[in-house]
Amino acid sequence: MAGELVAEPKRKAPLWARLCAIFGCILMAISGGTIVASQVLAARVAGAVESRKLLPGDGPAPPKKVDIKGPLNILLVGIDPRNDTTAPLSDSILVVHIPASMDQAYLFSVPRDLIVDIPAFPKTGFRGGTAKINAAMSYGSSVGNGKHDVPQGFSLLAKTVSKLTGIKDFDAGAIINFGGFKKIVDAMGGVTMTIDQTVKSEHLAPDGSARPRSERCRNPRSNCDHPYIGPQKTYKPGTYHLEGWEALDYVRQRYGLKNSDYDRQRHQQQFVKAMAQQALSKDVVSNPATLDRVLQAAGKSLIFDGNGNSVVDWGLALKNIRPANMTLIKLPGRSVITNGSYKGEALQSTADPFFASIRDGTVATFLLDHPEFINKA
Repeated sequence: MAGELVAEPKRKAPLWARLCAIFGCILMAISGGTIVASQVLAARVAGAVESRKLLPGDGPAPPKKVDIKGPLNILLVGIDPRNDTTAPLSDSILVVHIPASMDQAYLFSVPRDLIVDIPAFPKTGFRGGTAKINAAMSYGSSVGNGKHDVPQGFSLLAKTVSKLTGIKDFDAGAIINFGGFKKIVDAMGGVTMTIDQTVKSEHLAPDGSARPRSERCRNPRSNCDHPYIGPQKTYKPGTYHLEGWEALDYVRQRYGLKNSDYDRQRHQQQFVKAMAQQALSKDVVSNPATLDRVLQAAGKSLIFDGNGNSVVDWGLALKNIRPANMTLIKLPGRSVITNGSYKGEALQSTADPFFASIRDGTVATFLLDHPEFINKA
């Protein structure tokens, strides 16, 4: 019954990564002149990306190819590597809004612990209810016999985000599997990021090795908020060129941050922008071998629904967007505490006018009047 609080699917282990930069990397890189001029390389990119039906709608296949014109809304979702017997949880949810001018991009993250109304989903028998938004994919993914289909789960998540934001339809969607994430960054030769606060890794030691679990937390059933012990990798404020494992670890962290998951969302968005900047650097765009390695690795970690258009079509359509034209948005939120127990997150009422500006095509004007919504790059 809608409005009813439903139990969250159990997760066997902490999710590995929190970012959707791979898709952003592809879009930014293939809008460079080098790949446009190479039909062979473009074909390799299109062939590497798995195309599946993700967005809600009739029929099992994407619709026929149509012109890509703004305004546009793209839904990007990051998940951990999973087999088909594990219910997926969307650990990173990012919406990209492209205005009618097709030369700007506005990015906002939806908190993974946001308490929302998840619509009913007849395919799985889910009757609808209230839960954290990262569970929507699980409720939509079951195909029977203990099996799960991630693209099917994406459809319910898209409906949930639509209900939250009022965005009626998404024009494209992508699922990022983070299993190959480190290879993407390393293929690019690392990524340059400005770290805005001291961040200590919950998961890794200074040399990148995994921190050991404490004795009391070694049992998988133990409920430990901070199960790891020993020296921690520490990221200090400043601008650094990060290796793949460092970048991935940095954007994963939320414990110890002043604003917890909201700071982590900002770091994720900053990383999307940094990846786009790196993809357009001379070390990548002007080096066909490097570019090919990056895009092939990215394609292996991506499932894409372009509403009938390929990822290359989308890259060409967004060729006028550059990192300097990417605006990072922070949604105003708060923690929900009941009887001293953390239940999840809720958005402030001021988020509603922002969503309305996305729907009405007036987001630029809204941000001029409400600069507090802009995340620093």
